[in-house]
Amino acid sequence: MGEPSAEVNPIGLAVEEAIEASRLVQSDGLHLTLDYLGESVRTSEEADAATRAYVRLLEVIVIAGIERNISLKLTQLGLDLDEAQCLTHLRTIVSAAAPRECFVRIDMENSPYVDPTLTIFETLWREGLRNVGVVIQAALRRSEQDVEAIIAEGGRIRLCKGAYKEPESVAFQDKAEVDEAYERLMLRLLRSGTYPALATHDVRIIKRAIEVATAEGIGRDTFEFQMLYGVRRDLQEELCAAGWRVRVYVPFGGQWYPYFMRRLAERPANVSFLLRNLWRERGKA
Repeated sequence: MGEPSAEVNPIGLAVEEAIEASRLVQSDGLHLTLDYLGESVRTSEEADAATRAYVRLLEVIVIAGIERNISLKLTQLGLDLDEAQCLTHLRTIVSAAAPRECFVRIDMENSPYVDPTLTIFETLWREGLRNVGVVIQAALRRSEQDVEAIIAEGGRIRLCKGAYKEPESVAFQDKAEVDEAYERLMLRLLRSGTYPALATHDVRIIKRAIEVATAEGIGRDTFEFQMLYGVRRDLQEELCAAGWRVRVYVPFGGQWYPYFMRRLAERPANVSFLLRNLWRERGKA
């Protein structure tokens, strides 16, 4: 069976570049996740189209023979429009992913979406769909209780610091507080979580995780580090060479510009961090 034609491929030609990038990632011994960019659709037709695109992406991944792991945002599936329909869309994707042995990660958006996102995740989890996980943001003050609830369910968490600018009432504002919260949740997940994913480029935090895992005999196959494609490739390869599991997120699709502009509006430091690291990578190419 060959590659699908562009005419029947709703995810567009950009997926071909993502597939090639994914093969390069895997050839370096790294794991990967494909992230089809998109969020905040405005019509049910757009949500339906995004759902079809993700089901097609699963088919493309199987044909390509790359690792079967994807990430998505619920507003891309219509969470702003109809929570029940969003759940149906996600159920369709996760159900299609299960027989293909593909894992689906639900990305976390800003704080108003935390409760509906976790409700949808828990609904699928309790229905027996276990090839799905969720993201928790350490910057949010509520995250400690959310982590405990998901640990109790046996769910899989991807822990990140949080990319959204949030009010002080719901999120830590000081970087040191965010780092402290991340480390606290990270240690809890390393010791009691179900295959946690530690999403960070922070070398100090990564070293802390390695220190604790080594000292407490936490298996290297019980968690993984996660980073972005093109950001700190040197660190990714260094960790992999040392025997630690590292997953690289490979984003693609036609939503680069709106995604970039939203991130810039939310928190300019996010974009400056990315540009600094992309420039650093370019100098090594």
